[in-house]
Amino acid sequence: MGVVTNSGVGAAIAYYGVCSSTLLIINKVSLYIIPAPVLLLSLQLWFAVGLVYLLRGLRVVDTQPLRRATAVKFSPVVVSFLCTLYANAKVLQYSNVETFITFRSSTPLILCVCDFLFLGRHLPSLRSVACLVALLVSSLGYVLVDHAFDIRAYSWLAMWFVSFTAYEVFVKGICDTVALDNWTRVIYTNAMAGALLAPAIPMSGKEIIAVHDVTWNASNILVLIASCFIGVGVSHSAYVLRSACSATFSAIVGILCKVFTVLINMLVWDKHASIAELACLLLGLIAGALYEQAPMREDSNRRAGQDHACVGRAEGSEGAIASILPSGGRKCSISGTTV
Repeated sequence: MGVVTNSGVGAAIAYYGVCSSTLLIINKVSLYIIPAPVLLLSLQLWFAVGLVYLLRGLRVVDTQPLRRATAVKFSPVVVSFLCTLYANAKVLQYSNVETFITFRSSTPLILCVCDFLFLGRHLPSLRSVACLVALLVSSLGYVLVDHAFDIRAYSWLAMWFVSFTAYEVFVKGICDTVALDNWTRVIYTNAMAGALLAPAIPMSGKEIIAVHDVTWNASNILVLIASCFIGVGVSHSAYVLRSACSATFSAIVGILCKVFTVLINMLVWDKHASIAELACLLLGLIAGALYEQAPMREDSNRRAGQDHACVGRAEGSEGAIASILPSGGRKCSISGTTV
């Protein structure tokens, strides 16, 4: 993945890595305690919103006013985000952690094409293409040796694959075109997703029964609280990372972070993959480590240069986005997010 020379990008990767590598495990444990993915996801979403507003009230963080027009722009992000989170919870309910990690390793092969088609980057080099193919081979190899095959798990994995790919493209587009700080992005994403998920809660009869049957001791409550805090960290750190990197690069960083998830999983969980399955996982992780991010195309860099020549922060009725009309009539805006 190359040497990270920008300390800000390195910090973003480290921040996301710590949060991402622990969330999958804590969610797996949480679903073991409470087999209710809709209720657990709703709790995490609204906890994130409440915590950000609490931090704002304590003047620890600063956020921008919420706008209807901005919420409309966030709609594709929120829908794909919600589908991804729900499918992720269902995958963890029916399969082990290694299954999910290895299938995630195949997503950059699609995302690099999306980066080229929609986000202004070159296609990857031959070396990077080989790395992406190796990621795909590792996924296919895992399926062939996966003795814990469950058609329900793979059906949810298919849904997760589609929604995750769409989410990565949409969220990178939002980070590049809508000028908001990352904590405000967390509010938009989690509040809108929580509102969309709310109607499903009364229909989750089996989940309500499952929650009623849970033994509510101190350790179980602490696990749920920990999952909520880590969820906030993942939500914020993901925006920090995606503001700095391409969609493909961000996805690969997420994959490589999961090596720590595997190590944690081996220590605290009793449902491990076989040696052959872990070998496929290792192949994917090595391939991801050797991937190099494709540069921006010249035409995209020229447009970005014009955008960054504009005024960066708005005041007054337009809130986060400041726009000017230079010669030629092109409307420019610049994100206020820094990494």
